Amino acid sequence: MSRHVRLNDDLYQRIEANKHEGESFSETIERLIDNRSLRDLQDVFDSEQVDEMRDAIKLLEEEDAAEVRELDERFD
Repeated sequence: MSRHVRLNDDLYQRIEANKHEGESFSETIERLIDNRSLRDLQDVFDSEQVDEMRDAIKLLEEEDAAEVRELDERFD
């Protein structure tokens, strides 16, 4: 069964911008609402755990950046 819904132009454009090739609007909306946001977990972790995760992410980003620089130097 299908339904017609009204969307304001802003929302329609946001959904369309997130639509994958070959994906219907229904599939796009389903994919978007099925994914959980990190904000959904805001009450799950305490501030110490959040700080630890931020530190771990920062370290990984630094390691990735160093690896990219190393690869760049190899190909120069």
